[in-house]
Amino acid sequence: MTDTPSPEPDEAARDISEVPAVELINTVAVHLLSAAAVKVGLADDPEEQTDLDEARKLITALAGLVTAAATEIGDHHARPLRDGLRSVQLAFREASSIQDAPGAGPGEKYTGPVN
Repeated sequence: MTDTPSPEPDEAARDISEVPAVELINTVAVHLLSAAAVKVGLADDPEEQTDLDEARKLITALAGLVTAAATEIGDHHARPLRDGLRSVQLAFREASSIQDAPGAGPGEKYTGPVN
């Protein structure tokens, strides 16, 4: 087995310059969505991994990104991100023992109330 050297910083910068913006936005959104899902308890070990304070931050960041980028990336790309966002917002509501007022949940200032 041979070790593949990691690319030099200039090579990595050139590589990312070739990636379309839609792909970068989707990649970042999927990472935020995955992390939020883990933090709301939708992972293998919810007892250890649930952290609603962290989940709130991640969901709010995801909502801001998806809302801001939707017109730029088009409905074809934005719709699944919106669906995932709504799912983690609802999971947050279910996991939280103290309910936020409608419109005050994580990301809801960008998406409107989720129920």
